[in-house]
Amino acid sequence: MKLLKNREVLITLILQLVIGVIASIVGFMFNEAAGILAVLLSFLFIIIGYITSYHRYKKISSLSEDINKLLHGDNSISFDDYTEGELSILKSEIQKMTVRLREQQQRLLDDKVYLADSIADISHQIRTPLTSINLLVQLLSKPDLSEDKKRQHILELRRMLSRIDSLITALLKISKLDAKTVQFKPQNLSLEELVNKSCEPLLVPFELRGQELAISAEGEFFGDLAWTCEAVGNIVKNCMEHTPEGGKVEVIAVENPIYSEIVITDNGTGIDTDDLPHIFERFYKGKNSGDNSFGVGLALARMIITGQGGTIKAENRKDKGAKFTIRFYKGTV
Repeated sequence: MKLLKNREVLITLILQLVIGVIASIVGFMFNEAAGILAVLLSFLFIIIGYITSYHRYKKISSLSEDINKLLHGDNSISFDDYTEGELSILKSEIQKMTVRLREQQQRLLDDKVYLADSIADISHQIRTPLTSINLLVQLLSKPDLSEDKKRQHILELRRMLSRIDSLITALLKISKLDAKTVQFKPQNLSLEELVNKSCEPLLVPFELRGQELAISAEGEFFGDLAWTCEAVGNIVKNCMEHTPEGGKVEVIAVENPIYSEIVITDNGTGIDTDDLPHIFERFYKGKNSGDNSFGVGLALARMIITGQGGTIKAENRKDKGAKFTIRFYKGTV
């Protein structure tokens, strides 16, 4: 009798009774047999309607329970049993919703794991220089420390602070790119201007290391100058750091009808075979990485380049050293 509490079912039942009574009265007006037949048929239709409604609403109730279980995390629910009429259509739509919810849940879980890993990596990266800074501060507090030692410790303290500043700056840029809040401002630019501005901050370090920086650039490219300079500069810096004193880093930029290409090569140690698949991963430090490496420069470079529709590839040269190839295509590839 719980079904009769449903207003729609109750109204339908009352209408059937009214129609049945009218049909029976009309039947008895003709003859007794017709009246009895009308009563039996009305009663039969009412029973069939009630049973049909009962099974339909039972299915709806079951469907409602399954949806409730799904919302509470039970992903083992199957909707294959709902095959009749409008319930089949409803089942199909709920099936689509279920797939989307499961995909969204998986993405949220993946993002949660990624965020936790990133926070752990960032904490580790910052903790190392902070520990060194803490030790240096303790040493500087000693009253019997000589002036030469003080100067050395202060210089080391500045270097550590500079490392933390560089790391935080890179992480802020990566977070902006991750959040897609960066608005690239593409324009037609000279490849020569791009390469020269990218390498300008590294000219003094190249000179101090006794390394040669060879630049050859012609043609144009379409992109954001400031952000692309950041990407190219990070790659040139990486090559510089993995090239011995007296070595050479070469940047060749050309344009053709299909793409603008920047190839950066060095004659250093090259990239270890095990590192090649992971070299652009965030916080990844290869076997030949120095102590000052954070593992964010190449990751940031790739995000900037791919964010503008470009591609970047790292490989080893046939003779010696590493090779990075950047391409900005002029159309969809």
